Amino acid sequence: MVELNGDERLDYLLAENLRIIQSPSVFSFSLDAVLLSRFVNVPIQKGKIVDLCSGNGVIPLLLSTRTKGAITGVEIQERLYDMAQRSMDYNGVTSQIEMIHGDIKEIPKQIGYSKYDVVTCNPPYFPTPSIEEINKNEHFAIARHEIMCNLEDVMRVSSQLLRQGGKAAFVHRPGRLMDILHFMRMYRIEPKRLQFVYPKSSKEANTILIEGIKDGNPDLKILPPLVVYNDQNEYNPEIRRILYGEE
Repeated sequence: MVELNGDERLDYLLAENLRIIQSPSVFSFSLDAVLLSRFVNVPIQKGKIVDLCSGNGVIPLLLSTRTKGAITGVEIQERLYDMAQRSMDYNGVTSQIEMIHGDIKEIPKQIGYSKYDVVTCNPPYFPTPSIEEINKNEHFAIARHEIMCNLEDVMRVSSQLLRQGGKAAFVHRPGRLMDILHFMRMYRIEPKRLQFVYPKSSKEANTILIEGIKDGNPDLKILPPLVVYNDQNEYNPEIRRILYGEE
């Protein structure tokens, strides 16, 4: 059993035999998080992985199905951290996944520098707007806007955590691509793999997935595009496989 508070619900986690606590009044995970958890290269048998801006813990949970390595999730919002921790307890993965309630900017001091094989992050996408434009729901605002951390913070902290040769992977918006590449190189994470995600083949890309290697050699590969929906507004086969395990 799991204790649910207020408007929380226990959802199935797509193709996996896992459940996750969600709430309509708190920013829930999206396709972006699922795509990142499948895009990133992770060690299968062992290794140390950190997921920054973890929210309700969806990426650590999904990564636990791909690796036996130790996973640490970091989330600054207390309610989301609490939901993530209870989801870990419910799924019986606390021996593999540790959730930390804290600010990513302080986390290297807490868990160590240059010790990790993989860092993932689904960060806030948008620069902080004026007070009038910020979502009145604090949970949504922090998840969407660079209020608690910005893109440079994410890249700096990722580099601080990674060992030499370690990998960092991010999901973001195409409009921030030049900023992402700039900050990755500034903090010694050499971009190595980039994939554009399109809602439909006739639309502009609305998501990017990018992975880099700390102190890697320059050699960026552009992967084939990922198209989410077909002309009938149904998921394309690759997306169905990612979401539901269907071939």
